[in-house]
This record gives sequence, structure tokens and C-alpha cells, in this order.
Amino acid sequence: MGNWIINHGLTSFILVVWMGINIFLFVWFYFFYDLGDQFFYTRHILGSALAWARAPAAVLNFNCLLILLPVCRNLLSLLRGSFVCCGRTMRKQLDKNLSFHKLVAYMIGLMTAVHMIAHLLNVEWYNNSRQGVYDKLSTALSNLEDSDNTTYLNPIRTTDIIPTYFVFTTIAGLTGVIITLCLILIITSSMEVIRRSYFEVFWYTHHLFVIFFAGLVFHGTWMWVIGPMVLYLCERLLRFIRYMQAVRYRKVSLNDSSIESRCFIVMRPSKVLELQLVKNGFTMEVGQYVFLNCPAISQLEWHPFTMTSAPEEDFFSVHIRSAGDWTNKLISIMEQLPEGAQGPKMGVDGPFGTASEDVFDYEVAMLVGAGIGVTPFASILKSIWYKFKESNPKLRTRKIYFYWLCRETHAFEWFADLLQVLEKEMDERGMGDFLTYNLYLTGWDQNLTNAVTVRFDEDTDVVTGLKQKTHYGRPIWDKEFEKVRKENPTSVVGTFLCGPEALAKVLEKKCAKYSDVDPRKTKFYFNKENF
Repeated sequence: MGNWIINHGLTSFILVVWMGINIFLFVWFYFFYDLGDQFFYTRHILGSALAWARAPAAVLNFNCLLILLPVCRNLLSLLRGSFVCCGRTMRKQLDKNLSFHKLVAYMIGLMTAVHMIAHLLNVEWYNNSRQGVYDKLSTALSNLEDSDNTTYLNPIRTTDIIPTYFVFTTIAGLTGVIITLCLILIITSSMEVIRRSYFEVFWYTHHLFVIFFAGLVFHGTWMWVIGPMVLYLCERLLRFIRYMQAVRYRKVSLNDSSIESRCFIVMRPSKVLELQLVKNGFTMEVGQYVFLNCPAISQLEWHPFTMTSAPEEDFFSVHIRSAGDWTNKLISIMEQLPEGAQGPKMGVDGPFGTASEDVFDYEVAMLVGAGIGVTPFASILKSIWYKFKESNPKLRTRKIYFYWLCRETHAFEWFADLLQVLEKEMDERGMGDFLTYNLYLTGWDQNLTNAVTVRFDEDTDVVTGLKQKTHYGRPIWDKEFEKVRKENPTSVVGTFLCGPEALAKVLEKKCAKYSDVDPRKTKFYFNKENF
């Protein structure tokens, strides 16, 4: 329970406060319109639909105020840097920005549905009252005109109007329809299956938020959204300034066995493209990510990539896996470049902070990467290599357990040389126990099986060339956590994952299971990369 409170307590508290505010606003405004004497005659015409329209409107105002804040990446990075003195628990909340963004969006979708249905009923009842379908009082109230101190109760002023025509000819009605259509398109295109398989559809449709917020301003909620809109406008202006800053491709000789010098563009057999870029004034921390834009492919699309370089290097690098139209086009462009030529213009926004920044705050770290999800840990391991090389006294971490899960042998290829250098460096310094790494191959064919069988007794691994042999299958996490707990009986262990959600749920449960109730003994804290 104590471990759960440390990992999830503040998150749960924030969610309870957010939900409490939503419930309060709904209930307060519902009874305000349902019981208030000033709405007595309007309620006579509309009944409870008045309260059912206005209560969700209050909740919508609150959540539309919030929806842009979690995607102001520069603002979050600024706050994250400001919370360094506040402890890792506070900073972890900022790493869940996209989850909160989605939660707020779901609330907006739900309240929009209630608000829209209630207003459709309102229009129908207004029209029926104008037509004299209901009692005489409703008809009399609908016939009231403007006076010096009041306005009419029924906005439908003639008996020959069609309700649909009324909806599309008033500012509130027309903007409401536009807002709702934009919201439907944004939410449906954000479904996981569409976002993963057709990212461009998700990306372009999401930019309907411009029309959505413009509609909110004219719909009458400008006072709620104008502040976040100004903040987000500043965010986009800063992104544009960064986009205009020159980015150069680093051009040096190719040397696969060295960390310090690689070709500026390296194509791996596993269809992973490595780009090494240089930008004036660019500084980074381990595990951070950037957004890249290639105008030759698309002027509008920005894609996030974790940096694989270390802060100690004079360039920053990203590894890009072929996984969609944008990445395939970029790889195709790079493959066609003449040797030594500069690549296409590249816009860079960032860097932005992630949970992996906190890795050196722990005495012991478990790093778990799946496939290309190993990229933030490449940055961490490189930085460790430099810290050892420079004998950095500030390095607090004394033990790292590294796990990498891949489906195919080619995926290990680009990362194996870094591990070989680290392996050699640790041995030379007598620190072979500092880094324990385990590579897991989850898919193989008969040819590989035969090769492993023939060369099983060799000193180096058949797949990676490392001293540590590759494991076949998936880790037995209970065994691994028990081992870490046994070897570090009094340590705080940070568990970091960059991988699928299913694996995250498993590791999160294991962190809770193997954390000791005694505060003097081993504690596991779970951290996950979110993009």
C-alpha cells in the first residue's frame, strides 16, 4: 500500500480533485437552473431540459480551459525543470500529460453529447410552445416581446419556422454544430487503431482543434478559453522560431566500433535510420526527445523521437525505425543521397523532458526496452560511459540492470557496438558488475537455431558478438525482480520502461509486489515513457 501511494497517490489525488470539480460544477449549475426563481417561466416552457443543457455547459467550459495545457510541451518542460527541488513524485505527474489530455477529452465528449441532446429537445419544445401545442401559459410566454428591462423568453419568433432552420441560422446553433462535428472527427481519429496505423489521418484531423476553439469563442465561451489559447499560441510561436533555426547533418567518417565518431547518416540492415544532427545552442539531458519535421515530406507533420546521444557529445542523434508513410519516405530520401551530401531541411523542436531524466536519481536502475524502445537507454548508457571516462564524482547510480526484448536479430545490430564498448570499459576498470544486461530474442527461425547449436560453446554470442549470451523467449519477471531485490536489499530501485502498454502493466504490478513494506528495505518505483 505504501508503494502504491508513492507511485500513484498524487496522481489519484489530482484525478479526484479534477473529478470533484466536474461533479460540483454539474450539480451546482443543474440546481441553479432547475430551482432558481429567475428561470421559473423558462422552465415552464422547457422543463428540466434547461438544467440538463446548462449543467454540462459549465463542465465543458472548465474542461475546454484545461484541454490545451497538457499539450503545451515547452510549458511542461519549464515546469519539470522547476520541480527538480520538489522530488520525483511531482515531476512524474507531468510525464502523464497525454493521459490527462485524453481524460479531459473524454469528459468533453460526454458532456457535449448531453448538452447537444438537451438543446435539441429545447428547440423542439420552443417550437411546440410557439405553435400552441402546449398549455396557454406556454403560448403566452412565447408571445412575449422585448421590453425595456427584459428580452423575449422564446427565441423562435414565428410559427412557420422549421426547427432545423433555426439551429443553422443562429450563431449559437451554427457554431454548436461546427464544434460538435470537429469534436466527433477529432475523437474518432484518435482511436488507437487509427493513430497507430494511419498517423497522418490522426495528425491532420487533430488540427481541427483550430476550428473547434474558434467556434467556442463565437459560441459564447471565449472568457474560459482565451487564456489557454494565448498560452498555446506562444507555444506554437516558439516552435516556429525553433523550426527556423538551422540544423546541420554531422558529417564525419564511418567507424562502427567507436562511440565518438560515426557517419552523419547510417542505414542499418534492420531498416533503422540513424541521424546525427547539430544545432547551435542545443543542450539535452539523458532520455529526452525531440520532434522532427521534414518539409520535403510534409510541412505540417511533426514526429517525436527519443534522442540516442549523450549530453556529453557535441551533436544529438535519433534512430528512426521504418514504421509508416512518413518514416518510409524519410528513409527513401536518405538512401538516395549522394555520399557526403547534406540531407533535406530538418526542423527540430525540443528537447522535452521524460521520466528517463530521473534515472541517475536512483542508486539502482532497471532499464527495460522493447524493440526501438531501447532508444532512451542508449542515451543513458552512453552518458554513463562518458561519466566513467571522465571519472565523474557526481554519478550516484551504482548498479544498472538492462533488459532489451526484440523480435528479430537485425534489431540488435545498431546497439551491439555500444554494448561492446561498455563491456570492455567496465572490465578494464574492474567494474564488470556495474552493468548487467540481458538481451531477449522473442522470434527466430531454424537457421538461427542451427547456428546457435553449432556455436553454442563459443565465448561470444552468435547474434550480438557480446560476451553475454542472448536469451531466447521472454523474461521471467518474477525471477528477475527477486534477483534484483536479493542483490540490493536496502536500495531504492527505479524501474524504467519504454515499450508497449501490456508490458507496462506487468512491470507496474511487479514493482508493487516486490517492494518491501519495511522502508529500510528494497523499494521499486515504476516509470514509463509517454509520447
